[in-house]
Amino acid sequence: MSLTTFLQHCLTGISLGGAYALIAIGYTMVYGILRLINFAHGDIFMMAGFFMIFAVASFPWQVAIPIAILGTVGLGLLIERAAYAPLRSAPRMSIMISAIGMSMFLQNFAIYLFTALPRAYPEIPGLRNVFQIGDVSASLVTFITPVLAVGLVLLLNMLIRHTKIGMAMRAVSKDFETAKLMGIKISRVISMTFIIGSALAAVGSIMFFTDRPLVTPFSGMLPGLKCFVAAVVGGIGSIPGAMVGGFAIGLCETMLIAFGYSTFSDAFTFMLLIIMLLFRPTGLFGEKTGEKV
Repeated sequence: MSLTTFLQHCLTGISLGGAYALIAIGYTMVYGILRLINFAHGDIFMMAGFFMIFAVASFPWQVAIPIAILGTVGLGLLIERAAYAPLRSAPRMSIMISAIGMSMFLQNFAIYLFTALPRAYPEIPGLRNVFQIGDVSASLVTFITPVLAVGLVLLLNMLIRHTKIGMAMRAVSKDFETAKLMGIKISRVISMTFIIGSALAAVGSIMFFTDRPLVTPFSGMLPGLKCFVAAVVGGIGSIPGAMVGGFAIGLCETMLIAFGYSTFSDAFTFMLLIIMLLFRPTGLFGEKTGEKV
């Protein structure tokens, strides 16, 4: 493989990893606050793709993008209120079953609304334009995605460290019951977590589907699972860890395909999950937590 080809694949992998990172942050934030794996998050990402398709059909793309993001945020909040809020004091297994059920519901609801046939994702002007840097060429979205992912993560870190709602989110993630006793409005914190996670999933879907221009009701299943793996690899509960995990999964997947092992690219992701759970269950950036007796 020539150096140019290698750099080309690296750029593609980093771009894919950027989209994975944006989605993985939703998993890690919800887990950090609720200790819940939101298995419906991949399907929220899928629904964001459909929202964009129908928004662009009725509005200019400059208006359609905010509408699609707002629709995705509304869906995330609705899921939290309908499927998770009533079970907040229930055993953790009940909430996990509810999350799996919500994932299946969203897939079947999408089939009912949009049928199972693939739908073409709309082209946002300019994003698919090909640019040349030396011998390396790639579409604009390939260059934008990693920069956007890193920028949004930096903004999110600033929000969490330097705002009142951010401090409340950190307090809730450290000790849910104590934060509640201290007067923090838990429902508001949880709602903000789902708002941020869903908005990032919507942005991730725009970046992801622009290069893969077909959306089906099952488009969120495999990317959702890979982003969950990315969150675990980085250290679930850690936002920088989710970003690093997303980039790592995207690069590894792309390189396996480049070297002719596309059959094993998905299997590698889940093998990485098993290895990480065996040897470093807290992930690369996760904190060890002790059980209180």
